[in-house]
Amino acid sequence: MTHWLYRFLSRFFLSGCSDYNPLRVRRACRSKAQARIAFEKNNLPYAQGRTFINPVDAFKFAKKNKFPLVIKPNVGGFSRGAYFPINSYTELLIASIGVKKWWPVSIIEQYLLGKNYRVVMTKFGVMSILRRYPPFVIGDGVNDIDQLIDDENLIRVKMNLAPIVHSIPKNLSIKQHLKKQKMKLSSVPNIGQKIYLHHKIALKLGSSVEIIDKNILTEKNRQDLNKILSFFDANILGIDVICNQGIEVDFNAQACIFLELNSRPFLAMHNKPRYGKSEDLSAFYHQLNKIQIFDHEKY
Repeated sequence: MTHWLYRFLSRFFLSGCSDYNPLRVRRACRSKAQARIAFEKNNLPYAQGRTFINPVDAFKFAKKNKFPLVIKPNVGGFSRGAYFPINSYTELLIASIGVKKWWPVSIIEQYLLGKNYRVVMTKFGVMSILRRYPPFVIGDGVNDIDQLIDDENLIRVKMNLAPIVHSIPKNLSIKQHLKKQKMKLSSVPNIGQKIYLHHKIALKLGSSVEIIDKNILTEKNRQDLNKILSFFDANILGIDVICNQGIEVDFNAQACIFLELNSRPFLAMHNKPRYGKSEDLSAFYHQLNKIQIFDHEKY
């Protein structure tokens, strides 16, 4: 029974993800609550938050900490089941109930709008850094959003980014997000105007990734990231962090929060960036593939 449950979870939640850590590491940093404890013990900035089962506890947290907030499953990835930014009690009610279809235990925490990064740390050094963007188009003063989406999707086809970076859909979620900005698919943005089509960073919604030069990472930030890797004695971790200014500034010198850890990071998206030059990561894969893991089939 456990074997089949693991296969289901791996296929549904972790399809295409790497598997270079033993079970003890995967279990130690599986949940967002566990990650928050690690950030605290290593003196790294993290969003104030708590776990909850009963939505009443989420309302108590909101009353004390104010909006904006984010709610997400305690276990999961790819932004599945995440609600943000939450700016009202009505949105909070919807989120605190809706999140339960993904996992019984949920997280509510403070929300920071900033630059979203995924840093892949390995015991062999910093493997790759990505900046992640919600789906967006940039106006040219002539074409409407509908056409701009078509143009962007054509670029993605020519770059052969599928199936990692998806085409931007024109679904109800996109239309609703435009409506909140008093826009629609037929709206014509100004030249250079960046129009975000959704608030979530999710590849299936058409989000994109940019390769960031690892050399801009400060030495202090490199040491902080390595502390997390050492804390779990992990071979590899995908570390998600939001920075107000950027990863080229020390974490403790800016508004910044560490979000979560990924013991099985989705490495394929590092090979298919929409922006920036794809890196040769073969040396890292060569080292990682030499690691012997004997408990892959356990969860």
